[in-house]
Amino acid sequence: MSTTDGHLRFFPYDEPYPNQEEAMDRISNSLERGQDVLFEGAPGTGKTLSALVPALQHARDHDRTVVITTNVHQQMRQFVEDARAIHETERIRATVFKGKSSMCHIDVDYQECQTLRDTTRSLVEDRSDKEQLEQRLDDLTDEMREGADGAGGGSGGDAGSAAEARQAVQEELERLDEEIDDEAANTCDYYLQNLTGDTGEFFSWLFDDVRTPDEVYEYAGSRGFCGYELLKEGMEEVELVVCNYHHLLDPQIREQFFRWLDRDPQDVITVFDEAHNVEDAARDHASKTLTENTLESALNELEETDDSRAEPAENVLRAFTEALRDTYDEKLGFGAREQVGENWDDVSIANEDRRDDLTLAFLERYEGQGIRAECDLALQLGKRLDEEYEEAYRDGETTTRRECQTLRAAAFVSAWMDDGGELGQHPVVSVRRDAGTDEVYGRAELYTCIPREVTAELFDEVYASVLMSATLRPFDVTEDVLGLSDPATLAYGMEYPEENRRTFSVATPALFASERDDPATQETIAATLSDVVRFTPGNSLLFFPSYAEAERYHELLSGDPNLGTLLLDGSEPDTERLRRRLVDSGGATLFTSLWGTLAEGVSFDGDDARTVAVVGVPYPHLSERMEAVQEAYDRAFAERSRDAGWEYAVEIPTVRKTRQALGRVIRSPEDFGVRALLDKRYTSADMGKYSVRGAFPVEEREELIDIGPGKLKFAMLNFFTDHAAYDGEPPEP
Repeated sequence: MSTTDGHLRFFPYDEPYPNQEEAMDRISNSLERGQDVLFEGAPGTGKTLSALVPALQHARDHDRTVVITTNVHQQMRQFVEDARAIHETERIRATVFKGKSSMCHIDVDYQECQTLRDTTRSLVEDRSDKEQLEQRLDDLTDEMREGADGAGGGSGGDAGSAAEARQAVQEELERLDEEIDDEAANTCDYYLQNLTGDTGEFFSWLFDDVRTPDEVYEYAGSRGFCGYELLKEGMEEVELVVCNYHHLLDPQIREQFFRWLDRDPQDVITVFDEAHNVEDAARDHASKTLTENTLESALNELEETDDSRAEPAENVLRAFTEALRDTYDEKLGFGAREQVGENWDDVSIANEDRRDDLTLAFLERYEGQGIRAECDLALQLGKRLDEEYEEAYRDGETTTRRECQTLRAAAFVSAWMDDGGELGQHPVVSVRRDAGTDEVYGRAELYTCIPREVTAELFDEVYASVLMSATLRPFDVTEDVLGLSDPATLAYGMEYPEENRRTFSVATPALFASERDDPATQETIAATLSDVVRFTPGNSLLFFPSYAEAERYHELLSGDPNLGTLLLDGSEPDTERLRRRLVDSGGATLFTSLWGTLAEGVSFDGDDARTVAVVGVPYPHLSERMEAVQEAYDRAFAERSRDAGWEYAVEIPTVRKTRQALGRVIRSPEDFGVRALLDKRYTSADMGKYSVRGAFPVEEREELIDIGPGKLKFAMLNFFTDHAAYDGEPPEP
């Protein structure tokens, strides 16, 4: 389309989807007011452009930068496609940013990279200083010669001054040569090329299109540059940055990120896609952990340290180490240690009326002048050791940058004692088996239950944020949990033709955890799923509460030759390759978990999938962590709801997951398909507190058609026949 005034000049296609232009106008108005936006739109309705187009216009008008972020890889690819389409219509300066570890040509960690970078910069500066000193040395040599030639003219004093100055420069050059030799031992050749080479061609290439991190890595690496550092340099004056959640949700990374942007937070607009995931992501970023191995390394480090602060530091860290070991040893009990695997398993240490068992064991074991005082001394010593390690690596005395374990351990123990009893901080001890040594070791963790402790600060400091998802409602819950203040709210249901879809709530037995092994229940659900697959003209998606349930029904249906190709997802296989196998098949069925990566952020357009079925109500595993979140929400949001813990932490997130899965089909106005919810709890039957139908938005609830398991195949046959979807004769009921 031709360029127009206002934000539509950034819209890259001929016509907006239904409601898309109205959404853009409303978001534009909210941004002018500096107001946050909660934006729910049905899958496939163009939410990304609805948010991105007005945000880019506002940024250009007011000299701000838009940062759009997601935690779903498929969406990152979609962002790049949308940004490229915008770039072809209205040129923008855009950068797609990824973590350093995936873009490093020499494969070092962040701390080591930072030291290499600083040393390389110092090397370049010292070499520049050397060139200047060498030139000065030559000039002084010339002055001495001139003075010697004219000695009879009374210029001997000048020659003497020049000789003294030359001697001083010569000594400085010798010192600088030694420093350069030391620095050269620990530098990064790629970053050195950044500092000394001509990067103009790179930046011309970078902003001539929207480049992916992989493209940047390849292009920069082939020319000897560090693409990651060049991206950081090029982020100044950009209008759009695409990145992962952690760039914004981790407070330390966010501070650096805004520095790279050369932006005050008030000049940044953030756009969060798949924003229903922000809650869990923020919780993960806020939680703190410390392993027994790190504690042991810290104690070994202190034994090597000749400093008066080492003794009090060792005193407090050894007591915490022994308390951690004693705590999990006692909790494991007889025979439990042998059952510990290679994944972290939690052991319960929380108490209702007092501090947790690890803290109590720590206090019992500790003997010293005061935990706080000795932790402070440990922190002081840790900072000094860290500086020494930095200097040793920079000077070439060590080939790797050593990390100070004392500093890390002391910081955690301080936080554990200060924050462990606060609302929303849940103390946890976990154990795992080391694959190399076969030894069991422990980990202490402060698990953050209330994510707004992380997100509220972010939303307060940036200019405005747009949070979008197909499943953000109820909005008031999202506001509470994330700490948003009076946001604008937009909700658009599926505006595609209603005759192109059917959504069935099927009265199969309620798949309670206690009844999943019931043979009669399994027989009914397997028969219903067989009908779903047989009467789907094309691919089917089947979502289960877990991978174990997906595998169960995959086995139950595998013996039927009439069901075509049955694909089983799991926690290990390459899900993108699995998705392509399904799409390329034309008549396959995918069995997967609702908590897997294919339940959201992945499009199955048109013939990619014609039916999606959700089996059971996929409540998350009710672990101690989940119970802690419920308890924290009960206390934090008691004024909002009498049962805020269950509602906010369990029921609403579960229904959101279900709605996300249903959204994998019907992705465009021309698309058609069937969506089925297999569990009596989805129907209008009186299931008491177990019914979840009321947790769906009103317009989605009204589309649910209650049906018996035996009648589903007839309903599907009629629907797909009406859409002439069968290739040849339809299947026989």
